[in-house]
Amino acid sequence: MTTAGPEDSAGGVPLRLGGRALDGLTVMAVVNRTPDSFFDRGATYGFDAALAAAGKAVAEGADIIDIGGVKAGPGEEVGVDEELRRVVDLVAAVREHHPDVVISVDTWRAEVGEAVAEAGADLLNDTWGGVDPRLAEVAAAYGIGLVCAHAGGLGPRTRPHRIGYADVVADVVRHVTAEAERAVSLGVRRDAILIDPAHDFGKNTWHSLEITRRLGELADTGWPVLVAVSNKDFIGETLGQPVEKRGVGTMAVLGVSAWLGARVFRVHDVAAARRALDAVAAQRAAGSRCRAR
Repeated sequence: MTTAGPEDSAGGVPLRLGGRALDGLTVMAVVNRTPDSFFDRGATYGFDAALAAAGKAVAEGADIIDIGGVKAGPGEEVGVDEELRRVVDLVAAVREHHPDVVISVDTWRAEVGEAVAEAGADLLNDTWGGVDPRLAEVAAAYGIGLVCAHAGGLGPRTRPHRIGYADVVADVVRHVTAEAERAVSLGVRRDAILIDPAHDFGKNTWHSLEITRRLGELADTGWPVLVAVSNKDFIGETLGQPVEKRGVGTMAVLGVSAWLGARVFRVHDVAAARRALDAVAAQRAAGSRCRAR
């Protein structure tokens, strides 16, 4: 259930995925079919556990289920066949059990993108910034959505080492808008594209904080902005907290991001995120009523 958000009247590109118009603050729930996720430590690696997690997320207010089959960080090699085994059947099952939910798949591989599109996915979440240019072609061929992210040119599952930018926000804006326009030129619907600064991907903590502080510059491009900050390292390093104690920091960053114009929020704790985003929407609505009076 999307809720009205701060930027609903800003005149940006509308967002339509899986036949749904997503007009307000939209929650994307993380469901990882991985044995080594940094956050859940494999709690939803099993098929039944993953399907149950998707159902719980829908019940708690998730508008999008984002399914991943490969841990973002370094770890054991996961080939194409294994990634397909982990995600394709789950996509089909979530589609069967929850026909109205938007299904996203977190992958950088065109082969995986094609298979999950066949299984019922509505969105390809390319968190590694277009390392496989064919992924956008898959989104265009199947008439589904695409997330255009910024990873600073890093290859998948690698961490930055002394990475630097003259202006990290300018670099992010340049890259994601170019990727978005390229996707449109290939035939991806303009209203099915999101841009994602990809906090911590190819960035250190300072970079991720600077992106958060200046997120309005991404929103000003008009493209719907996705933020994926849930329990990430930059929050932990800023607050000096381990993974299991980053929930409050996550909610704070979500609130700031929503206020500055982000529209889709990828999270582990759907219920808490939904409450936080509803509070932001209510605060903005109250402010609008006061100004009107």
